[in-house]
Amino acid sequence: MSRANELLDRLGAFGVLGIGVLLFCLPFYFSALRPAEQELSAQRDAAERLRGRGPFRAVAVDDRAADLLRFYALLPPLAQLPEELGRVYALAQSARLELMQGEYRLDRRAAGPVAYRITLPIRGSYAQVRAFLDAVLREMPVASVDALRFERKKAADARLDAQIQLTLYFRPGDEAGRQ
Repeated sequence: MSRANELLDRLGAFGVLGIGVLLFCLPFYFSALRPAEQELSAQRDAAERLRGRGPFRAVAVDDRAADLLRFYALLPPLAQLPEELGRVYALAQSARLELMQGEYRLDRRAAGPVAYRITLPIRGSYAQVRAFLDAVLREMPVASVDALRFERKKAADARLDAQIQLTLYFRPGDEAGRQ
């Protein structure tokens, strides 16, 4: 102990302060400066990769049109609307949800898929609503959930009223689903 005191006396107040600063710098380097250096290196590497890429190439219009037609072919024809609605109702029934009268609207645009918008007021537990939405999104790739609204009459109620807005997408074209 006397040796440490002797060393501290020889260093003086500024020497002890200098050693303290050096001891503080080591964790600061590894916690702040070293990660910043690694991030800078990664960004430089990414910039080098971008410089090494070839010039911009325009995509051929024919390829894009073919891709779009292949995408539309994945969508069901509008004639299958009753079957798709039946699937939605069957999934709600299997989740044991109580369906009230909903609103239905068919949106046809000049270009793009046909959208059938459904607003369903339902009643059930949160777990039932979640199971229904999970099943719709998993089993119906042509469906999207646009909005959800939950309402509970009292905080202790297990059942809640919800309003779900879904959109089902169909192949553009006439009623028979032809292009």
